[in-house]
Amino acid sequence: MITDSHCHLASKQFKDDLNEIVESANRSQVSRLITIGTDLDDSKTCIKIANSFNSVYATVGIHPCSVTEIIQDDWLQELKNLVESNKVAAIGEIGLDFFHPAPSGWDEDSYRNRQKYFFVKQLELAAEMNLNVVIHQRDKTEECWEEIKKIIKPFSNKLRAVFHCFTHSWESAKTLINDGHLISFTGVVTFKNADTIQKCATQCPEDSFMLETDSPYLAPVPFRGKRCEPIHVKETANFIADLRGVSLENLAESTSKNADSFFEF
Repeated sequence: MITDSHCHLASKQFKDDLNEIVESANRSQVSRLITIGTDLDDSKTCIKIANSFNSVYATVGIHPCSVTEIIQDDWLQELKNLVESNKVAAIGEIGLDFFHPAPSGWDEDSYRNRQKYFFVKQLELAAEMNLNVVIHQRDKTEECWEEIKKIIKPFSNKLRAVFHCFTHSWESAKTLINDGHLISFTGVVTFKNADTIQKCATQCPEDSFMLETDSPYLAPVPFRGKRCEPIHVKETANFIADLRGVSLENLAESTSKNADSFFEF
């Protein structure tokens, strides 16, 4: 049994065949799917989807690229209300994104400061609600990465984070893992130019990482360029198992156990 620890089932790309997407994953022993919220409406949809399938759980959160779209003053209370659902397993996808430019009407400094504000507030909510967090981090340089590590450091004894779609070195991962956090690998690890990620995947202790698709994005080889689906987590699992010299069953068991612990099923 394999867990897809990060997918976006509320995506419009799944609106016409969501039932079959989930059922085909389940038939192929992808036994649990975590659908990730990116804003308030998306989070509500994720909860609705999770309530429709026994194998699906949800997270709720405001993605850093969505922070300028939140105009209501009570957004944090609304997010807190969503956490009350028994199918909510974490807060996320939260973090920082310095890769995409500031939207119209915002300069880079104000946009980044708003991201940091939302990030901290959601970390505080997670600590209050005894939930772990799913972290997004993307940048053209290391600035975002360093800022995220600085912001999350005071919360390390209050919650655990999973750094989703991890693309950094083992040296970077080791610092996070030593603080009790996890990393998660997508299909990017299967790409030809992913040497750094592949080396990291071979060196991580088996209790330190999870698997994900980030579907409908980042489909692994041989599906690269096509719509990614939760079932494709098996390709990533097979690839990493081969890298580590272990069986698929061994890797599936350890990564699913890590997901069970992190999301506290």
